[in-house]
Amino acid sequence: MKETKHLFITGGVVSSLGKGITAASIALLLKRRGYSVKMQKLDPYLNVDPGTMSPYQHGEVYVTEDGAETDLDLGHYERYSGTPCCEHSNYTAGKIYKTVLERERKGEYLGRTVQVIPHITNEITRAISAMATDDVDIVITEIGGTVGDIESLPFMEAIRQYRHKIGAKNGLFIHLTLVPYIAAAGELKTKPSQQSVSILREIGIMPDFLVCRSERPLDPEHIDKLSLFCNVERDKVIQEVDVANTIYEVPLELIDQDVDVKILQSLDLEVNDLKIDDWRKMVETYIEPQNGIVELAVVGKYVSLADAYKSINEALIHAGIANSAKVKLRHIEAEKINQDNVAELLEGVSGLMVPGGFGHRGVQGKIDAINYARTNNVPFFGICLGMQLSVVETARHIAGLTGANSSEFDESSPAPVIDLMLDQKSVTEMGGTMRLGSYPCVLKEGTKAQAVYKSDRIDERHRHRYEFNNKFKEQLEAAGLVISGTSPDGTLVEIVEREDHPWFVACQFHPEFKSTPLDAHPLFSGFVKASLDYRK
Repeated sequence: MKETKHLFITGGVVSSLGKGITAASIALLLKRRGYSVKMQKLDPYLNVDPGTMSPYQHGEVYVTEDGAETDLDLGHYERYSGTPCCEHSNYTAGKIYKTVLERERKGEYLGRTVQVIPHITNEITRAISAMATDDVDIVITEIGGTVGDIESLPFMEAIRQYRHKIGAKNGLFIHLTLVPYIAAAGELKTKPSQQSVSILREIGIMPDFLVCRSERPLDPEHIDKLSLFCNVERDKVIQEVDVANTIYEVPLELIDQDVDVKILQSLDLEVNDLKIDDWRKMVETYIEPQNGIVELAVVGKYVSLADAYKSINEALIHAGIANSAKVKLRHIEAEKINQDNVAELLEGVSGLMVPGGFGHRGVQGKIDAINYARTNNVPFFGICLGMQLSVVETARHIAGLTGANSSEFDESSPAPVIDLMLDQKSVTEMGGTMRLGSYPCVLKEGTKAQAVYKSDRIDERHRHRYEFNNKFKEQLEAAGLVISGTSPDGTLVEIVEREDHPWFVACQFHPEFKSTPLDAHPLFSGFVKASLDYRK
């Protein structure tokens, strides 16, 4: 039986350096060298998963095919590598501790004192081992946070033990660090990276590769210094200078330094031919699109934080690439929109998107924006809450259902056109209890949805508690709302659209989770195409 190889990626100096993008870029290159790769994120925080965390705290919650609520970095993993993640792809300290304590309560430790070492670290290594199945050549495990954080110490100890067990030829440590440019001094400083590696060495981890994030290219003397004082071979000190145009250039920057070749050689693996032409072409299309710029508005609750809508923003960029256009996003706070200023705030945009969200804040502004798009034939695309509010807008302004609303926002509404799902009515715990993961959907013949999917049946990922209320189905259809996608049994409305509009499509699921730069999601691609037509 073959041994699965492991890459462990850590970060130093500051957070938000881009470990996820670096890990995903390496995965892409190794996969394009012919190896099967799986990816995993270990997060030191004590939440069981990010499902109950505010987007302002943690950005978007990324949902896997099997229904796990995970870190947004898993979106990068899937978009770059094209390999689906699963529930074993993201473990938090909370999830690890919860498992250990549940075992303790069941008496599985036979009266022993339960400790961080060995019980917590053993559970972390089990989580890593869960990825190393027979069909996987290489597992890439990213450790969240920054080396030196107290909460990350058990994870660092676990990967140290794991590497000791499997040996240097089966596991590599890759440390991503910051080399800051001090404008007043006019130079790059390597000392923070040296200190970061020093902390790692105190833990017992010697990095095999040092990836240096910086605003400016490193001089040979910087590389010499980092190699000497961080005890890393000179050709394994890798530069990761800020890219000029798009994060999808990062793999190409790594190729230029033979990072994938050096990793494979360090793991005693054959260096197969690299097949990357389609990725290069995609980046070229992004940089120099034939159809110019198309500006789209995203009206949401969390627009001040880019990571809150990370997958949506990326999916719109993918759709732009598919249409050889550069997408320019105008993020608008839903709370700031009303009937009096909506035309001014949306002036000049060629399409409107209303994404998902929870809570009452900004709901009326989203409805006003949807009404403007519908009545002015501006292409509209709604996702999750965006779909639900498009139904509310139709109910109020066309169907004549006074007081129509979602029961999430008004439990006493006389026309709850959106209501709590039946199997959610008895739910009391918030975490991991929504309708989560991939579900099938049947598309209606002759609709826009069927036309862009080019299929009668699809599978999409969900994350919601509320749904279209079928009690109002006939009234809403009479008001021109077309139900173009449903669950196979016809009970759950998945997609609605309008025939009297160039592009008014909204879905209950989250299509952004299945979009990649090489394969834009059909609904996003159709929306951008309609927006380009509107721009003309």
